[in-house]
Amino acid sequence: MILQFPTRLQVPLDRWVDVAMDWLLEYCGDAFEILGNWILVGLMALEKFFVWLPWPVLIIIVFLLGWRLVGRLRDGLLLATLLFLVGCFGYWDLAMMTLALIMASVSVSLVIGIPTGILMAASDRFSKVLKPILDGMQTMPSFVYLIPAMMLFGLGKVPALFATIIYAVPPVIRLTNVGIREVDPSIVEAAHAFGADPWKVLTSVELPLARPSIMVGINQTTMMALSMVVIASMIGARGLGLEVLLAINRIEIGRGVKAGMAIVFLAIIVDRITAAMAAERRMRKGGGS
Repeated sequence: MILQFPTRLQVPLDRWVDVAMDWLLEYCGDAFEILGNWILVGLMALEKFFVWLPWPVLIIIVFLLGWRLVGRLRDGLLLATLLFLVGCFGYWDLAMMTLALIMASVSVSLVIGIPTGILMAASDRFSKVLKPILDGMQTMPSFVYLIPAMMLFGLGKVPALFATIIYAVPPVIRLTNVGIREVDPSIVEAAHAFGADPWKVLTSVELPLARPSIMVGINQTTMMALSMVVIASMIGARGLGLEVLLAINRIEIGRGVKAGMAIVFLAIIVDRITAAMAAERRMRKGGGS
C-alpha cells in the first residue's frame, strides 16, 4: 500500500478548470459571442480578398518577393512554381483560406507579442514571471488549445484563430526580448548621453538593432501558425487542413499526400520569404557595423 501514491494528495486541477470555464460561459458568454461575431466579419473579409485575388497576380507577387528577397532569379521561379502547383492540385481556394487565417493569426500575434517582448526586456521581474508561462504555451499539446477556444466561441474560424494565436505567439515574444537584451549597452549609454529619452532610445536604437532577431521571431511565429491552422481544421477552420482531416477519416492515402504536399509547398514559400527578410536585416546590420 505504501508504494501507491496517496489519493488524498491528488490535486483536482481538472475540476477547478471546469468550474472556471463554467463561470466564464455563464457570466461572459454574451461578450464572447459578440467578440466572436466581430472577429468573424474581419476574417471573412480577409478570406474573400485572398479568394478574389487573381491567381496570376499572387504568383507574380510571390515570384518578385522570392527573387528580390532571397536574391536569386531561380529562387523566385521555384517559389512561384510551388504556388502554381498548389493550384494544379485543385486546392487554390483552400490554400487562400489557409493563408487568410495565417495572416490574421500572425498579425494579432505580432500586435500582442512585440510589445510583450519589449516589456519582458525592460523588466527582469516580468521576464521571470512570463518565461514559465511561455514554456507552458510552447510545450502544451496543441490539441488542448482547441478545447477552451471551442467552448468560448463554438465551432469555426474564430476559435481556430484564438488557438493559433496562443500557440504561435511565444517565439516572437522570446526573440524580441532576446534581440533587445543583446543590443550593445555602450550604444544605449551613448544614446542616453546625447539626451535621448527612453522612448527615443527604444524606437531609434534598440528596436532597429534588434530587428534581425525580431524578424526571426516573426518567421517562427508564422511557421507555427501554419502548423496550428492545419490542426485547427478539426474545429471547422476549413482550409487545407480539412483535406488532410478528410483523408484520415476516409483512409484515402492519395488525397492525404496531395493535401500534405500542398501544405508543405505553402510552408516553404512562407518560410523562404520571411527567413530572407530576416537575413536581409542581418546583412544590413553586419554591413553597417
